[in-house]
Amino acid sequence: MARGNPAPSPARRRPAGAAKAAERARVEEIFARLAAANPEPKSELEYANPFTLLVAVVLSAQATDAGVNKATRALFALADTPARMAALGEAVLAEKIRTIGLYRTKAKNVVALSQALIHDYGGEVPDDREALEALPGVGRKTANVVLNVAFGEPTLAVDTHVFRVANRIPLAKGSTPRAVEDGLVKIIPARFMRHAHHWLILHGRYVCKARAPSCARCVIADLCRYEDKTV
Repeated sequence: MARGNPAPSPARRRPAGAAKAAERARVEEIFARLAAANPEPKSELEYANPFTLLVAVVLSAQATDAGVNKATRALFALADTPARMAALGEAVLAEKIRTIGLYRTKAKNVVALSQALIHDYGGEVPDDREALEALPGVGRKTANVVLNVAFGEPTLAVDTHVFRVANRIPLAKGSTPRAVEDGLVKIIPARFMRHAHHWLILHGRYVCKARAPSCARCVIADLCRYEDKTV
């Protein structure tokens, strides 16, 4: 009879299983607390319909939501549909959003995506990832936000805040936004997926900040394994 490595005994298997169960319980508790603190989180971008949401998210790349809102209040009063946005033209739109970083490139993309929506989708924003990502200036993160906020899909957008929180706590470590997204989707309980990215974004923006995390007022501080916690 060939000798091989003996099968691990039940006693050896139990610690690994127990560790996995404990981690599942930890993740469950993290999101339960975030949900209790903010049961119905909302995007801080101001929008009136799926199209203005799409435009706002495109404009928010490398910009703050507050800065985008300041520029889009007047813009959306003039152009809240693809037809009206396309009619503004690239030069006028660029002037309207010049306070936002990369405004010339963003103006070009917004006019182009407005034209694409008119020509290909009857002026409506599609509720399909592939279609969204085919639009000028729209990547996976933007598509995830639109699918989640406008259409209620349980998608998870990974911005700089989500990326930092997921790696820091940690929840799902990864070297790229997609790796973090995939890791989070695997571990977040289904009942929390609808609002998960908003909870993580807001937590990273206001509590688990990049330079000075406010650990003393963090509702999940005891569940966080960040080595440089300030509590």
